[in-house]
Amino acid sequence: MKTIAIDVRLIGRHRTGDEAVFRNLVRSVLELDRTNQYVLLTDLAGEEAKNSLLPVIASEGTLPENARIVTLSAGGKFSWNLFCVPLFLVRNKIDVFHTQYILPLFVPGRTSVVAHIHDVSFKAFPKYIGLMDRIFLTAFIPKTMRRSDKLVAPSIFTRDEIMKRFGVPSDKIAVIPNALDPSFLVQPMKDDLSRIRSTYGLPDRFILSVGTMQPRKNIAFLVRAFARIRKVDPGLKLVLVGGKGGRHYDHGIDDVIREESLEDSIIFPGYVCQEDMPAFYASATVLAFPSRYEGFGIPLLEAFSAGTPVSASDIPPFREVGGDAVSYFDPSDIAGCADSLYTLVIDENARLRQERSGKNRLRLYSWSDSAREIVACYESLSEHKS
Repeated sequence: MKTIAIDVRLIGRHRTGDEAVFRNLVRSVLELDRTNQYVLLTDLAGEEAKNSLLPVIASEGTLPENARIVTLSAGGKFSWNLFCVPLFLVRNKIDVFHTQYILPLFVPGRTSVVAHIHDVSFKAFPKYIGLMDRIFLTAFIPKTMRRSDKLVAPSIFTRDEIMKRFGVPSDKIAVIPNALDPSFLVQPMKDDLSRIRSTYGLPDRFILSVGTMQPRKNIAFLVRAFARIRKVDPGLKLVLVGGKGGRHYDHGIDDVIREESLEDSIIFPGYVCQEDMPAFYASATVLAFPSRYEGFGIPLLEAFSAGTPVSASDIPPFREVGGDAVSYFDPSDIAGCADSLYTLVIDENARLRQERSGKNRLRLYSWSDSAREIVACYESLSEHKS
């Protein structure tokens, strides 16, 4: 039996992508493994920690006997990484510590480290992030990679990127795929669809985009492609789900909307809770995923579960996840993107082919399978350090 500490600070913070991955992975690990001891580290205190974490990581609302939440009080990220976590790891003789991207400044030698690296977009497209973020990530992520006993990548593409850009050997990287959130396993009812349309003001026909609106997501490009479609199909709308504004928001999106006079054709519902997302996908005509760089592509799986056709950038991780269930376009070719999207809007046969292929692709991804792989990773590393 080993003691495994997992940094769960991001869970429950309404982040996309990496928060959803860790939430589902931790929940699946706790459901699977009743032998090892799990310590879930957070900076939330008391009832706040319980109310934020338990509903999303405990399947029955109660943690199993071999898991507990521990609050490490910290004044900020600096004190958390410099003092709180290192002290806890030393005092409690933790066998394995699992975190994302950035390690504490000190980890005791007896503790094995597993670091989740969802993507290395900061290295591939540095121009798309702020200078201070770029300096911080460039300084600390290579340190994390050197100290970690095992890195976890969600795709073969991300594994290869880590090897190429940081010189990490392949045997140090475990490819453990992401999967579908359990909320997507139940198909929404007609009442759910009606409620979603009413609550968020959704039109009858729309192209859906989901995710943050930072520059590498290529949303301004999508808006230009949509402007071409609107000229032949004025009734079609574009719905952009995700936070508008913020530090990394691509203000080019607003510029294109003004240039193309699309103010009445684009809907910004903002953050949408996880429970409502299945109905969003089921209501959409097509999912558009124009990103220039990703580590995996969970929205592909979410669309497959709803039977919604997908038009996405022709980039390696999307080919890896989507296979033949996606219509691909060059993420720099506006006309090609518009053609791909509009074909799926009007071609019922193409839509049906994608629906069948998407259901087949879904069978390849399971959180329970991923949990088994990460638990096996924990146990092999802790045995090695004992």
